[in-house]
Order: sequence, then C-alpha cells, then structure tokens
Amino acid sequence: MIQQARAIAVEVLKDETRSNGAPFMEHPDAVAAIIRDEIGLGDESIAAVYLHEATRCHKDIPLGGFPSSVLNIVDGLNRISTIKPKDTRLEAENYKKLIVQYSTDPRVTVIKIADRLEIMRSLAIFPKSSRDQKILETLMLYIPLAHQLGLYNIKSELEDIYFKYADPEQYRAITNKLKATEQDRMRLTEKFIEPLKKKLTEEGISYKLKVRTKTAYSIYRKMQVQKVPFEGVFDVFAIRFIIDGATDHKEELDLCWKVFGFVTEKYESDTKRLRDWLTNPKPNGYESLHITVKNELGNYIEVQIRTKRMDDIAESGLASHWSYKGIKSERTLDNWLVSVRNTLEHGKAMNIEDLPSPPKDEIFVFTPTGELKILHEGASVLDFAFSIHSGLGCKCTGGRVNGKAVPIKEKLHTGDSVEIFTSRNQHPGKDWLNWVVTSKARTKIRQELDAEERKKAAEGREILERRLRNWKLEFPGEMMREMMKGLKITSNITFWAGIAEETIDVNDIKTFILKHNEKEEEETAADEHVVRSQFKTGGTGDDILVLNAKNVKGLDYKMSKCCNPVFGDDVFGFVTRTAGIKIHRISCPNAARLLEKYPYRIQKVVWQSNSETSNFQCTLNVSAELDHSVLASIMDIIGQFKASMRTFNVNENNRQGTYEISVRLLVPSSMELDKIVSKIGGLRQVLKIRRV
Repeated sequence: MIQQARAIAVEVLKDETRSNGAPFMEHPDAVAAIIRDEIGLGDESIAAVYLHEATRCHKDIPLGGFPSSVLNIVDGLNRISTIKPKDTRLEAENYKKLIVQYSTDPRVTVIKIADRLEIMRSLAIFPKSSRDQKILETLMLYIPLAHQLGLYNIKSELEDIYFKYADPEQYRAITNKLKATEQDRMRLTEKFIEPLKKKLTEEGISYKLKVRTKTAYSIYRKMQVQKVPFEGVFDVFAIRFIIDGATDHKEELDLCWKVFGFVTEKYESDTKRLRDWLTNPKPNGYESLHITVKNELGNYIEVQIRTKRMDDIAESGLASHWSYKGIKSERTLDNWLVSVRNTLEHGKAMNIEDLPSPPKDEIFVFTPTGELKILHEGASVLDFAFSIHSGLGCKCTGGRVNGKAVPIKEKLHTGDSVEIFTSRNQHPGKDWLNWVVTSKARTKIRQELDAEERKKAAEGREILERRLRNWKLEFPGEMMREMMKGLKITSNITFWAGIAEETIDVNDIKTFILKHNEKEEEETAADEHVVRSQFKTGGTGDDILVLNAKNVKGLDYKMSKCCNPVFGDDVFGFVTRTAGIKIHRISCPNAARLLEKYPYRIQKVVWQSNSETSNFQCTLNVSAELDHSVLASIMDIIGQFKASMRTFNVNENNRQGTYEISVRLLVPSSMELDKIVSKIGGLRQVLKIRRV
C-alpha cells in the first residue's frame, strides 16, 4: 500500500521542486520517516502522506484501490492545507480548533504536526517572507498542539527551531551556555543523588530518576517572565523522583513526603518555592511535590516528587501539561485531543472508530479577505452577516458562498468562503428569526423589528387621531381596549402599528365606534320609561345632588370612566337604570351628546365643601422633546404633590421627534391636579399636556 501510494506521488510530483531546487519528493519522504520512526504511526498514515501530497493540487487522481480510512485521512490533510491564516497571532485559538475539526480521524492532526516539523527542519531553504510566516504559525498553532498531544520531543524541537530563527542572537547565547554547563549538570546530578541512594535503598523505596534540562526557548521565556539572566533561572535543571510500589493513596502520600524529608534533610530548601499539590491537588487532578533546593556549592536544583500513578496522570492528558501550565482550552477539544494521545500510546489496542468525534457544535467560515469567523453549527448567510456587523446584517439580501450566489437563509459549512450582498432598501422581517441560530443575530433582529413596530405605531396613532377629528368622534381608552380584545391584540403599539400597515382598517374603527354609540343609545331608549318613573326630578333644576368626596364608591353614584372627574371639576350627573348616577365632567367627550339627547336624565351636582382624603383617578397625555431628562423631571414633579402615580408609559414618535407620555394618577382634587399640570407644562422640553 505504501509503495503504491509513493509511486502515485512520484509520478504526479516528478516535475515539482522545493525552494532550493531539490525534488519536492524529499518532503513527503521525510514526513513519512518522522511518522514511522519518531512517532510510530502505522502504514495507513504513511500511505496517506504520499496521497495527500499527490492530490493536494491534483484532485482528479483516482484513489479507488485504497481503504476508506486512508482516504479519510487524506481528505482531512487536504482540507487543512487550504487554511491560509490571515492573522495567526490574533486568531491562533480559532485556527487550532479549525485544524482539529478538519481532523475527523485523530491521526490527521498528528501527521500535520509531523509535516510542520519537516518544514521547520528545512526552514533555511525558504525565502525570508515565507519563513517568517511559517515560524509564526509554528509558534501559535503547532507547538501548542504538539504539547497537548504529548509529542514533547517534537514540541521541544519546534520551539528551538522557532527560537533559532526568531531571535538568533539570544538562541546562540543560551545554547552555548547550556553546552558550557553540560558537564557541570552531569556532575551535579551524580553528586545530588549519591547521598540519597543509600537512604532510599535502606527504606526500601523503589524509584526511577528522570533528569530534565529545559530547552533554549523555554529558558528564554523564563528569563523574560522573571526578568532574570540565564544564571537566575532556577529550574534550567530539574530532577524528578517517580516512586513505584504504592498500593493506595495514603501510602502514596506517605512515600512522597518521606522522599521529600530525605531531600530537604540533606539539602537546604527554599520554602517560598514549595508547591504542595499533594495536600491540595489542582482542579485538573495534577498531584506532585515541587521544591527548589541548594547544594553545598550554592547551586539551585528543582526537585519534583510523585508516584508512578501521579506521573501517568500528569503525562497522559487527564491533567495535561497544557492545562497544568494554565493555557485555556475548551473541555470538548481537550478530551478529543487526549484521545489522540491514547491512540499514539496504545496503538492497535484502541480502535480509532471507538474514539469520540472532534467537537462539531461550531463551524469555521472565511470572509473574502481570509478573516476567520466561528459560528454555531447550522448558521446561515444571515448569521454570518450579523457576525461581521449589525448594520451589514440588517441590509443583507443574500450572499456568494464559494463563488455561488445563495439566499440569506442558506446554511453554511466549515471552510466556506462567504461574501455578503446588501441593499439600502432591505429591512429585517419576522421570518428572519426562523433563519438564524446565533444569539447576536436574533437579538439584533428583534431590536430592529421592535423599533420598526414603534415607528409604525407612531404613524398609525397619528392617522387615527386625524381621522377621529375629521369624523368628530371620540375613541376613549375603554372602547379601544374593547375593540383590541375582539381582535385578540394585547398591545396598544401593535394596534396602532396595524393601522399604519393597513392590517387594521380605520373604517372598521369608525364602524365600531358608531355601533358602540348606537348600542348605548338603544339601551338608553329601552329603559327611558323606567328612568322617568324613578327619577322624576331629573332635569328640573330643582334638586341638587351633593357628592361626599369621602364616599365616591357609594351605590348612589359612580365616577364615569370616560372622563374620570376629580374633586373640584365642573360635573353633572347622568341617571342610569342599573348603575345609579354616573358623574361626568362638563368637558367630557360624551357630555354634549348626553345633554342634548337626554336632558330629562341630567342631575345637577355639586361637590361637598371639603374632599379631605379621597383620591380620584385621572390620566395626563404629555408630548415632549426626545430628552431623557424630561422623564425624570415629570416623575419628580408628581412626587412633589399629593398624587400617586399608577402607570407611566412612554412611546417615541420618530416622525415628530417627540416622546408621547401617558401618566395615570390618583389625585385628591382638581386643584392639586391643576398644580401638577401647570408645573409639568412649564418644563422647557414639554410641548403639550392635556388631561384625558
């Protein structure tokens, strides 16, 4: 299989060369060697390397004779090769996720890291512009991925190659110092462990010793962060005790602390640098004891003490070194990458089909300029437009996906390149909410729909008021609510907007008002004889009904809801058959009709001389400039008087550029109400105020 795949690559790539003029086949051959000898992946992965290079630019090559698992790897590698990061430094985490998402087979990510290692080893053959881009991508994308996958040797080599080209002077200085001090470290190791060997043997403690020297790049990072010279980095050299033979957790802790005691008994320790992750393990499960000690020559050595179980957990990914170093990453991505590490460690013992799939709740799409955008799975062209800018989303009419024109509701997929079409006349519609899945798009669409409805409501209200004046009809709030109930409309805004949109015909409103008035007149006529016999004094002018303001809710009379009279208003009584006497203001919208048609049912009314503590309901309508401070000013004025505010509604009339404010109050008298009206009317922002 490998020979067949390589033969295809040799044939397809025979005329291609690298930047230095060497045959391009050097690259896939070198990557295959890394995969086989340094990582240990099998034949399918090696074959996939050759087929990837053969089909990357020659997609029509027939590959029918190869297993589907190989073709799946090839497809993932080809997809990754299309990624052209626009700004790796800013979008590194997103590009890492994209690489992983393209890797439906976990071996794809590993092969891509091997591919990058070969490129970095051959970096000298590339021109400087290409070299700079590759070292930045390596630092931001491939080094973190190699680290999390547990490919520590590859990760360290990538770091040092990056460092060598990014800062050659510092690289030479640190590597030369490491070489110069290598013999010293070997002697330090021997001298350090020699006095402890006997003690550990006597105590029957079985252990393995790991000696670690930091890479040049890692030392450089320490120097930068800690602002110290090479000699000031304490953990250039580290010794790790890995204790074996513990059977339970308590025994593990006892053994670790016992070794700790032997080390600190022999060597002076820096207690400020003690890290006890045995007593309080890290949230990710990491357990270990870290201490820095100083030998008799004054050399500092970092010592790490842990059991084999703790070391396995720290090294296997459950508490990965990436998380341990504090690098943030998503749990689903971490879990999937850990499964890749397990594949490498266990080989055929774990079936790749049994591994969890990479996270798929996100898609990655590109702008025409190559900028990467992450959206929820199922996102549409409209979602993409809103992710760029809210204004672009509101004017979106469609798009071009991978060169093909599509509607705004077209679903996107990872790797799509999307261009947005717009129109100045486009506005969000209610059906747009069915075509988006991102919260940003849904929120902005709702805001636009709400603003549009309020604008329409202001237009509709103006239309209705103008028609009512022409018809010389009144449409009080109670009547409007009755009509809205019949139409199953719960909001005044929706009702007025319906008038502007002509879903509610103003002529239907006129018909409703006329029918309502006719019904009232019919009911009045039907019980005229009853009223005449019961209230013979009505309309004579001889009797006067005296209202006790303390008892306005009595059975004899009620305040009419159409005009809500208050103590001190000029009022009259209208005799009804079932509701007693209803008190109306002289200025009531219905007063003229009642006085003209039913003079015999009119009762003269005066208020009792003092109102004391009674309260009356009334409503004020205020038109004011679009100034937020006026709302607070109105509330402050109401609070200065003997009035209780029950509701305060504000609507913006964008056409007139005004606030339309409705305030419902409880007041003790018309005198107190007049004071409130006068004070509010005196505000500079208030254009008009009237009592309803």
